[in-house]
Amino acid sequence: MNKYFVDSNQITDDSIIIQDAEDIKHIVKVLRLGAGAVLTISDNADFDYKVEIKNIMSTEIECKILDKQKFSKEPNIKITLFQGIPKQSKMEFIVQKNVELGVVEFVPVFMDRTIVMDKGNFDKKISRWNKISQESSGQCKRGIVPEVKPAIKFDELLVRLETFDLKVFPYENQEEFTIKQLLREFNMQQIDGEIKVAVIIGPEGGFSNSEALSLEEMGIKPVTLGKTVLRTETAGMATVSMIMYEMEL
Repeated sequence: MNKYFVDSNQITDDSIIIQDAEDIKHIVKVLRLGAGAVLTISDNADFDYKVEIKNIMSTEIECKILDKQKFSKEPNIKITLFQGIPKQSKMEFIVQKNVELGVVEFVPVFMDRTIVMDKGNFDKKISRWNKISQESSGQCKRGIVPEVKPAIKFDELLVRLETFDLKVFPYENQEEFTIKQLLREFNMQQIDGEIKVAVIIGPEGGFSNSEALSLEEMGIKPVTLGKTVLRTETAGMATVSMIMYEMEL
């Protein structure tokens, strides 16, 4: 059963109105559901709802709330993936798979070795990636839809990193200090509440020497993910998986 997401203003004490045209099309045309069918809906903030379809109209579906539960599938480790922007459709794959793994936010970053150029229509890419995030979130039953933020430059990345509890910087030129060591040396008990983790991944060409130096000057020690060099679309997934295994499971 797919999960659908609505804004809080579409929820009352006993009903939910689905207004997203794509969701309505999927429910009615693809799944061919009608009155009496049961759906799972999230408010994208705190709660999941089990609902029953009451009325189907051309622009909305009215549902009766059967049950309301606090999210049970969102991780306590809040990972933001700062992704060096890759070329072609790799970012779509990166968003889809890292949503499944538990990332809560994506920030595309223009780096020295980024091949893609912003020709004034980059917002369309962001919209496309957010749509993929929404679709993936519904399929894997996330409590929220992780947002793909507007793209930033590397200098802004350095500023944003200051707010995170843990920064993970996989670097192909690091051969000794492993991500396992970093995670096991991190004292989770020192954080009261949710732990904010930043994962910083370079584009296809990796980090430039100046970028790597800038990160190290902030006190962010690079880590190795293993004996092989991973592609940009694989490195983030591997890093997030290792973090979730060590800190969440």
